[in-house]
Amino acid sequence: MNYRNPVYLENGWIDCEIEHPQYGWIPFTCNPNDTGALFDTAALFAEMQPHAAPYVPPTQEELDAMAAAAVRAERDLRLATEVDPIAGNALRWAALTAEEQQAWADYRQALLDVPQQAGFPHNVIWPTKPE
Repeated sequence: MNYRNPVYLENGWIDCEIEHPQYGWIPFTCNPNDTGALFDTAALFAEMQPHAAPYVPPTQEELDAMAAAAVRAERDLRLATEVDPIAGNALRWAALTAEEQQAWADYRQALLDVPQQAGFPHNVIWPTKPE
């Protein structure tokens, strides 16, 4: 089997790309104990071992960036699923009192301000959605 770019993972498996007959180069994680594959993963693993790059753990900066991206994704999901259906719908918005509209506007702004919190991205305090 053709493979390229083998790199060890933290758990000892090897990430790589394999050449699929129909789809071309596809990502694959090779576990030598995988019995569900349609080919001998132990043989592929043994073939890649001498060529696999060592595992390099992520830096704290990379971990922080991943955490920040996850928090922003959660924030964006809350905006799209909680705020937009209310604030983006003229009929729903018009049916709210001025106090309710202000509560939703404040909630939206608090969500947008999450990345400016002192504990971001590891200690985020999520604002409370208006009822």
